Amino acid sequence: MKKLNEFLIPFIGLKLGKHQFEYQIDKTFFDHFEYDEYEAVDVKVSLAFEKKSTMLELAFKHAGSVRVPCDLTGESFDLRIKGKFKLVVQFGEAFNNDNDELLILPHGEHQMDVSQYIYEMIVLSVPQKRIHPGVKDGTMKSEALKKLDEISVQQVNLDAEQKNETDPRWDKLKQLLTDK
Repeated sequence: MKKLNEFLIPFIGLKLGKHQFEYQIDKTFFDHFEYDEYEAVDVKVSLAFEKKSTMLELAFKHAGSVRVPCDLTGESFDLRIKGKFKLVVQFGEAFNNDNDELLILPHGEHQMDVSQYIYEMIVLSVPQKRIHPGVKDGTMKSEALKKLDEISVQQVNLDAEQKNETDPRWDKLKQLLTDK
């Protein structure tokens, strides 16, 4: 995967203190990661980057929407997402990103790529089960829902007919119990 220069932060040239970075994420960002779950993306990411003498602190926040298909109907809709993520960067002998909230960079590093953290933060904020808001409140009209309604109505009618009719063999067995 090609590095995205927009997401490289050269922290060597920054003064000590807080710095703000803003990113507008769209579908092309996810194309670089070869991730095609979203039809459209409109997410704003804010990064509060604090440089200290011995470490870096990063606080990511994002809010926006992703266009995804509904798991029930297949209809596409804009799903609102938001979230935040904190990362502490320290310097050590070798690169280590085993911990989700702590990154260790080698002493010679002079820049940091934050694109992977933004990618993971957005992907993890989208729920596993995606249901169109129209399905939840009953206002959505689609062919799939019409078909589901037809099937469910027939099933309810079948259940009602079965409750009224009993098998004549059971009636004969019930008579044996009452004849004693």
